[in-house]
Amino acid sequence: MFARALGPVLSMLAVPLALPGQLRLDRTPNLSGTWVADLGVLQFNFQHRFYVFPEAQQHSVVNFPTFTFALGLPARVNLGTRYSTRSETPGHGNEIELFGRWRILGGPTAPIAVAVTPAWNAIARSADGELGVDWSYGHVTLSGALRGMTKPFGAKPAKAALAGGAVIRLNNYVALSGDVASFVSPDSTQKAAWSGGLLLLIPGSPHTFSLHASNVSVNTIEGSSKRGSFFGLAKVVYGFEFTIPLHFKRFAPWFRPGGGAKPAAAGERGAAAATIRMAQIKFQADSIAIGAGQIVRWVNEDPLDHTVTFDTAGAPPGSQLVPKGGSYAVRFDTPGVYAYHCTPHPFMKGVVVVK
Repeated sequence: MFARALGPVLSMLAVPLALPGQLRLDRTPNLSGTWVADLGVLQFNFQHRFYVFPEAQQHSVVNFPTFTFALGLPARVNLGTRYSTRSETPGHGNEIELFGRWRILGGPTAPIAVAVTPAWNAIARSADGELGVDWSYGHVTLSGALRGMTKPFGAKPAKAALAGGAVIRLNNYVALSGDVASFVSPDSTQKAAWSGGLLLLIPGSPHTFSLHASNVSVNTIEGSSKRGSFFGLAKVVYGFEFTIPLHFKRFAPWFRPGGGAKPAAAGERGAAAATIRMAQIKFQADSIAIGAGQIVRWVNEDPLDHTVTFDTAGAPPGSQLVPKGGSYAVRFDTPGVYAYHCTPHPFMKGVVVVK
């Protein structure tokens, strides 16, 4: 019994890195990178950090939660907010940051991605911003960020900060990460910020879970640019982050007469040269080869909805949600290699090779 349970775990850890550009294992604890939520997805990230006082203070625990909401819009744009219960702005308890993000270059499989993130810190009444760059090669992603704040922590003058980090993916499910950030001209209270963590993609789900240590208590643009000052002295806080993508299309049956999605055939019509089953939350054929002008059909045998979303530039537009019993077909007229994934379950990946 134990051996049968341990086998799948060991095989999971031995999986080689699949397609380039991991969608969920590319962020360090204190850097957002160039990541944007998919269109029609509300991303909810719950980050919780805490400090445990020594025995003399009865091991009291102080919590530092930061909630992030980001809505995926067209043209690789996000609108969102961050809310923290421990502001770094003097005289305030909570902190609210409103932000937008536009990934102006790159995508899931591109080696270089660039994003701009304008923001408004409502507590500090400061117009903030970040220019982020990610470079990925194989198992490694390097991140850099240039930040600006007009009124950091509610006080002038305006300041700039630099940040950098790295993610090393051990396989499709496990990664190590770390980052550091500092103001360009810090004062005596603004020491460098840092973090280090273990990132885990939960198999069979679109969720990630990370365990990390840091000296940052508020994960906003301002808060993650310097060491946290809540205790007056440098302290290490420990914590975790759990990510939850909410796909609005999944809730469409609530508003549809008849109560649920009906199986349907969508896309190209005609005889298929290859059929790919979507079952057990995976594409049952990881890679297939066809000739130019032939059709590939995907058939959903899972109780969950799936999509066929292409990563390759110039590829077909991809499918909407395909319900249980439904199918989607595409004719490939141009030779090439077409990588694709399922949007609700990004660990589901496949490749169509057109000769």
